[in-house]
Amino acid sequence: MANQRIVPAVLSGIVALSVLAGCAKSDNTAANGGSPTEAPKKQEAAATTAANQEPVKLDYWAAWSPNSEEETKTKAQIKKFEEAHPNIKINVQLITFDVLHDKLIAAINAGNAPDLSWGLSEWFGEFMKMDALQDLTASYNAWSDKDKVYPNVMASLTAEGKVLALPHYLGIRALLYHENMLKKAGYDAPPKTWDELLAMSGKVKQATGKEAFGIAAAGVRSPQELLSLFAQNDLVIAKKMDDGKFKNTWKDNADELKRAGEVYRFYQDLLAKGAIRSEAKTWGWQEEDTNFAQGQYAMVVNGPWIEGRSKENPEEMKDVKVTAPPSKKKSATFLEVSPLYLYKSGKHPKEAFEFATFIMSKDWQTSIRPTNSPRSDMVSDSPWGKGFTELASTGVVFPSVSLGGITKDMEDSIARALIKNDAPEDVAKWLSEAINNDLKKSGELSSK
Repeated sequence: MANQRIVPAVLSGIVALSVLAGCAKSDNTAANGGSPTEAPKKQEAAATTAANQEPVKLDYWAAWSPNSEEETKTKAQIKKFEEAHPNIKINVQLITFDVLHDKLIAAINAGNAPDLSWGLSEWFGEFMKMDALQDLTASYNAWSDKDKVYPNVMASLTAEGKVLALPHYLGIRALLYHENMLKKAGYDAPPKTWDELLAMSGKVKQATGKEAFGIAAAGVRSPQELLSLFAQNDLVIAKKMDDGKFKNTWKDNADELKRAGEVYRFYQDLLAKGAIRSEAKTWGWQEEDTNFAQGQYAMVVNGPWIEGRSKENPEEMKDVKVTAPPSKKKSATFLEVSPLYLYKSGKHPKEAFEFATFIMSKDWQTSIRPTNSPRSDMVSDSPWGKGFTELASTGVVFPSVSLGGITKDMEDSIARALIKNDAPEDVAKWLSEAINNDLKKSGELSSK
């Protein structure tokens, strides 16, 4: 009887073990999508399929200089990105800035813009009006490093509460000066105001035989310099009104018109007092940069890219120092935010954002943008770093409107002051009307 009772107990224990084994087998099978022997085969097949899958190709239009150090470093970073993201390949097309805008406009109109591209901040309003840009708000807010970017930089790429572009690098402007030239003229420090700059010009010329200052009166940089001068006299070229549109208000405000006229008076005084060369009336950025780098004048408001000139002219630039630009009513400088534009017609928005944030990562920026990064956690001790980045909070940008006609009018207004010698306040009135006419043509003029 005892044996009879033991047998069923043993049998029941065997059955229980079999059931448990079956459950374990069932769980393992479910987890791997098949039997234990089938699972490795399926995983291997999935890996093979992923490896053989055609990677996403991102079209990236950029404008770095061919055969430059920047190109070498950028290609190395792109390779690193592709190794970390084997499902993404970057198809780079190099296009110079002088034709990039028109190629992008044509591509946007044809519905085949690249996934992302370099660009100028002056194009932001135009691309926004064309409804060409991705709304990056949700992706940007989820990005872990978003708090590392200067707030005013992101504000310049945000419209109607939407993040519509990302910053690639900064071209903050500072006053660069040849310390030895100023000391030779008896000055231990650079000017802090427009009046001080003008007052120094005669002594600098007498002591060194060189002019005190340089400007870009023509070309793409001239409206940027003019915008910062307006900001230094507490002016904007187009104010956002209550209806969400824009207007130049100088003609409606006598004090604003007076201050705008003072900007053009400053240009004329620079010429009249010999602070700038007569030829500077038609200089573009090439002449401005080259002549300063060669020590042909004492001071200039310029960007951190001038570091490249120091490598070409080491002796002439070894005494160059960096400080805030001279001002009138308030400290201000031009904040050139070089955007990465991600386009609505791009075929791979998720991957494009992933690559864009890799470009904005600390690793990429440390390698390629150590002195002009949009990241606030990257402040280089280099003369071409901290002296510029510490001015970021005083930076001003163009309003988010279509700027093609406006920047051309700004360039023309400088010619009216320096070449035609029109009365300063008349030039200010002319520009005020021209800006509002341009806003009217683009449908962005406020009725307020």
